[in-house]
Amino acid sequence: MGVMGKSRMALTLTGRAVHEALSFIVFSFLDVLDFLLCFTYKVIDFFVEAEWKPCYCNSAKEALTSSGKILVTEKGGSKIVRVSSSKLELEEISDTLYTRPSLLSEVSKLTVNELKRIKVEKTVVQSCGDEKVKKRTVRSTFSESSTIVEMLQEKMGGQQILPIPRWSDCDCTLCTCWTTSTKETLFVKAQGPKGKAKEDVIFIHGFISSSAFWTETLFPNFSNSAKSSFRFLAVDLLGFGRSPKPTDSLYTLKEHLDMIETSVLEAYKVKSFHIVAHSLGCILALALAVKHPGSVKSLTLLAPPYYPVPKGVQATQYVMRRVAPRRVWPLISFGASIACWYEHITRTVCLVICKNHRLWEFLAKLITRNRIRTFLLEGFFCHTHNAAWHTLHNVICGTASKLDGYLEAVRDHLKCDVNIFHGENDELIPLECSYSVQEKVPRARVKVIEKKDHITIVVGRQKAFARELEEIWSKSSD
Repeated sequence: MGVMGKSRMALTLTGRAVHEALSFIVFSFLDVLDFLLCFTYKVIDFFVEAEWKPCYCNSAKEALTSSGKILVTEKGGSKIVRVSSSKLELEEISDTLYTRPSLLSEVSKLTVNELKRIKVEKTVVQSCGDEKVKKRTVRSTFSESSTIVEMLQEKMGGQQILPIPRWSDCDCTLCTCWTTSTKETLFVKAQGPKGKAKEDVIFIHGFISSSAFWTETLFPNFSNSAKSSFRFLAVDLLGFGRSPKPTDSLYTLKEHLDMIETSVLEAYKVKSFHIVAHSLGCILALALAVKHPGSVKSLTLLAPPYYPVPKGVQATQYVMRRVAPRRVWPLISFGASIACWYEHITRTVCLVICKNHRLWEFLAKLITRNRIRTFLLEGFFCHTHNAAWHTLHNVICGTASKLDGYLEAVRDHLKCDVNIFHGENDELIPLECSYSVQEKVPRARVKVIEKKDHITIVVGRQKAFARELEEIWSKSSD
């Protein structure tokens, strides 16, 4: 190895060391900040809403069951039980909601557990005198090996929805327009021929976005032939855009899927359809396709977040660290790490940005005068912290162990065409994710878009992408 090679290696190693050290310092500070914000929000919630709101820091069980749900734990995961007058359903929740180890959180939990242990032992000793007493230890309700019901609520069905919105959420007409309707269904933007359409196309957006990601880019650029043949259905996912944002929801995969089926498939009487999905929407698209294998004509995935999990590794935790690596660079990974690891910092971001989105939208229009940037900001602003936080953990991290099964079902039981698009410069979802999908589904075609990232894979090349989609649908319809 020459002198230049050694120098380059030394600079690379030095850069990595500096990056690691800087990341450790920054995220240690954020650990402390989130801890302080936890206490701050509890106090404010108590005075504003007359209730001490639970969070996932030290009261995960309370946070999950406080809205009238039943928590069931078993080896391998936890589930929420929903009870109605007609049926009982289990919905999986991700352990990443309440298990995000950091130095401060571990010290805090150890301290709390030690104080509880001392209190228990002191009580036992006082009540039993000189008798020998077995030492009691405080066990986490999330580590029980057998299935148990942790909490039963007096009212099993018809729980009242918590106040909407909360004090830290926006209460403008756009954000709460769904509350004035008698039907709590998702917002769907439909476009197509007045008569009976030849086929339907369902568009599913990604995380912290909205249907505008499609309606402001692709819809105006489809050919007249496509507009006369296809009915386009772009949906705002539960908790985003103009769709309902219930504060008692845990935004599980099942909840998202049920709402899509009710609001799109049933409401519009969709029998067969094509699916176009971006980022997080790809997970919902796969789940929807597997549930309706005979109805899907084609499956188009943009930047699918699929991370094959090594054997012997806990899937949810592995994916969380891949999506949010706790690094300060690149910036998009830094943002993802904050969104995934810090419950109270992200609530503060929503308080500053989402609650005041009308001001930020006005400033964006005034400064940029750019329509594309404006609608992207609108999609980012119109959500609540509760929706974003739970969707991120329960859908992206929580489905880590399910995606292999979904992809195998697509490979073995679905006959539809599978097309994957990925931006060459995507720093949020690495290109290897799309190739990993192709390894699972060999017939899938992967197209890498040069010099494009997670957003510009569509935005900025909408005309070209519209033509590509029309070609896919045409071939799938033959």
